[in-house]
Amino acid sequence: MTVVGVVVTGWFTYRGTRAAAAIQAAPTAKAGDLAVLQATVERVDEENGNLRGRQSRLESLLRACTWTMDRWARQMRDAGIEPEPPHPLVDEYNRTGV
Repeated sequence: MTVVGVVVTGWFTYRGTRAAAAIQAAPTAKAGDLAVLQATVERVDEENGNLRGRQSRLESLLRACTWTMDRWARQMRDAGIEPEPPHPLVDEYNRTGV
């Protein structure tokens, strides 16, 4: 019985040591995963900010072009010249705003 007890005790000690080592290694692995995730989030945030800035500038440019073309069309109508109808995409934008 004593030999069996020693073997069982040794087996449980071995399992416990392996489990403790795995538990101690887990935070290090998770810290690495977290660092990669944080770097990815920062990169995506920066790209998102750049894209939002570009979109805002393009929307401002579109608005300025629309105002300019509207002014030109008004000047043509005032002079008795009927401007050509707008492109279908422009007409759709004027109707829907999208």
